Amino acid sequence: MLEKLYELLDEFNDEIISIRRHLHQNPELSFEEVETAKYIANYHRELGHDVKTGVGGNGVLAFLKGDKPGPTVALRADFDALPLQEETNVPFKSSVDGVMHACGHDGHTATLLGLAKALNRLKDDLAGTVVFVHQHAEELPPGGAKAMIEDGCLEGVDVIFATHLQANVPVGKIQYRSGAIQAAPDRFDIKIQGKGGHGAQPHETRDSIVIGGQLIGNLQQIVSRRLNPLDLAVVSVCSFEAKNPYNIIADTAKLTGTVRTFKENVRQAIEKEIEQVVKGTCLVSGADYSYEYTRGYPPTVNHQEETEFVAELAKSVPGVASVEECEPIMGGEDFAYYLQHVKGTIFYTGAENPNWEQSYPHHHPKFDIDEKALLIAAKVLGTATINYLNGTK
Repeated sequence: MLEKLYELLDEFNDEIISIRRHLHQNPELSFEEVETAKYIANYHRELGHDVKTGVGGNGVLAFLKGDKPGPTVALRADFDALPLQEETNVPFKSSVDGVMHACGHDGHTATLLGLAKALNRLKDDLAGTVVFVHQHAEELPPGGAKAMIEDGCLEGVDVIFATHLQANVPVGKIQYRSGAIQAAPDRFDIKIQGKGGHGAQPHETRDSIVIGGQLIGNLQQIVSRRLNPLDLAVVSVCSFEAKNPYNIIADTAKLTGTVRTFKENVRQAIEKEIEQVVKGTCLVSGADYSYEYTRGYPPTVNHQEETEFVAELAKSVPGVASVEECEPIMGGEDFAYYLQHVKGTIFYTGAENPNWEQSYPHHHPKFDIDEKALLIAAKVLGTATINYLNGTK
């Protein structure tokens, strides 16, 4: 059956690429993916799949039932884009001003749709059910996964698999990791309330810019001096705003940043430590402050058995040159919510062309992927699905 699957995917490869380019050219932001959801639903309906729309918002579920009884495998792909102006020169570049697919979600969706078409051709030999989970709003907390789960997308599901295309990993390479693979991405917002005044009379002010500068330095000591060095964490100030004319000392300053952690106790500790640092810095300077800490997704924690299952199978998939265990990354991923409810794993599919002079990271206006990765991703996901359904664990 696997040989037939690979033949079908090879046959559909041009269509998979065409789907990716259509989605790339017509991106929609998180929670605004109306037309993309319609496109996905119509594609599955044409295959004869049962389809459920409006799942948790703009999510789409499609169901393929094999002719034999068996387990239920869910396959997830996200389909939202980012608020970026595309700067690539590809002929299918975004037609929407200020919006582009800069994280590979167009490729995830095209991969899953092509795989759905191939598995549909094999349904007479499938033992069980495949649920295609097309998720909206991965990029913007609270995300789409949690709402889709609350709306029943995992009912009856035994296992869930997903992949993420990685533009910094050579095409042909599959990366996996048991346990924590991606961090919890949180946000903090700090407002320093000083006392503004004339730039020529700083002694009569409480300079919020100077206080903010001191605060940034002090915040860096949380990870370097207040945490166990064996606990991975990031505290980054990513925005510092205090707009004023050239000769006026700023009355207020706003700082916004992110915290990345893998452990709940570390997450809680940093949340408290940030406020202590802000409070102390402002107290010394005679300023007031406000502080808000917003939790994002939980850490993404892969299940060991399912991760090793996919990793071992991937070694024999056509197009896969190597399979390696990777280090965890600090990026967030709301696939974490699915893994809190059912067993499963998310793995990385390399999508960097080794012949490119330069590749660009995710969330960059010149981001792109090597489209050969789509076929590889589909084959690995399809291999895991068929083997799981047919009891080859």
